[in-house]
Amino acid sequence: MKYLKNTSWLFVEKLFRVIVGLLVSFWVVRYLGPEKFGLLSYAQSFVGLFIAISTLGLDGIVVRELVKDEGKRDAIVGTAFILKLLGSFGVLFVLAISFYFTSNDTYTNSLMMVIASATIFQSFNVIDFYFQSQVLSRFIVFVNIISLLFSSVVKIILIINEAPLIAFAYVIVFDSIVMAIGFVYIYIKSSLSIKKWKYDKFLAVALLKDSWPLVFGTIAASIYMQIDQVMIKEIMDSTAVGYYAVSSRLSEVWLFITVLITKSLLPLIINAKKQSETLFLYRMQYLYNLLVKIAFFISVLISFFAQDIVVILFGEQYLQSVPILIIYVWSIVFVYISNASTSYFLAENMQFHASLRLVFGAVINIALNMMWIKSYGLNGAAYSTLCSYAFSSYFYNILFRSTYENFKMQTKSIINIFNVFSYKQILQIR
Repeated sequence: MKYLKNTSWLFVEKLFRVIVGLLVSFWVVRYLGPEKFGLLSYAQSFVGLFIAISTLGLDGIVVRELVKDEGKRDAIVGTAFILKLLGSFGVLFVLAISFYFTSNDTYTNSLMMVIASATIFQSFNVIDFYFQSQVLSRFIVFVNIISLLFSSVVKIILIINEAPLIAFAYVIVFDSIVMAIGFVYIYIKSSLSIKKWKYDKFLAVALLKDSWPLVFGTIAASIYMQIDQVMIKEIMDSTAVGYYAVSSRLSEVWLFITVLITKSLLPLIINAKKQSETLFLYRMQYLYNLLVKIAFFISVLISFFAQDIVVILFGEQYLQSVPILIIYVWSIVFVYISNASTSYFLAENMQFHASLRLVFGAVINIALNMMWIKSYGLNGAAYSTLCSYAFSSYFYNILFRSTYENFKMQTKSIINIFNVFSYKQILQIR
């Protein structure tokens, strides 16, 4: 019940974000048009290639350590904060160097630097990790809703005043600042103090030792999630990126469901692993069953009503996004599976496999994009994404004996996709 209540709080926040945040985002996309929206999406995707440097693969590791030993809270949170702050400056440094290897103009580079500067304030997300470990999502929900309201109002004001494109990049930074302030506020209101945070170099080494495989995995994940829009810009143009970005956004908007479920149940999965292997596998199986059914239902629904959805939300100027969406949306089935796998790999301490599968996916995505974008255009990019997601999240697990159990659970969830009773026990999870 504790975990379901926590998930309910996350669901309320994400639902609010979908209703309010997306409506405003759709208005922004309409206002900017395919070319400008494509340029903004390209800038975000390019920055996204380097985001792993700021996260350092610490997110799940920090939650895990806080669950194991809350007594070391100040040292764990403080050390993670310093590491992420250093990582954010690393993003800006690497991004600045990358400009010498691109043909982008000064304006595009400015967009990227503005967007990347938001990672500095995102270092305070370590507070979120603490509340995750305590299964107290209602505090984080409060911060996220306030931040969303502020940024939504700012975006509306910008649209009404016909603001330039770069203003919308600054909103991303503004949003991060508001969230950082909110995190600090709820931390203090919970009778905790950031002044007690301390940096422990030995703990830093231990955290990085566990997270370094995830760093490479996160880099790989960033590449195969962002590289398609970067390559489309290089091979085609920013307008094509705009059409493709609309399709990916309409597909990825549904990822909040798997994120909130897996994030909220991560402590439950880790605790199950400590109790018994049978209980652990039991809970993982029903987590897979639930997520696969949800993803399948969404994919079918979007595929049937793709044109109506695109026209209603973005206008006829984005009609070219429809065939891309029908292909791209099916990738969320494998993304849902992948998110559940992350919990499995963390609990089993298989960070190496969690990262290696993403490296394979990134290589496959790049290779397929190089061939298929030139041959099949934007549809080719969508097929590349679908194939790479399928391999990295599912077929990869058949290659190794240590991950074969994971493959069997995933396969069972796919086979039972039409069995309406196979997920009910997840509601009884304890």
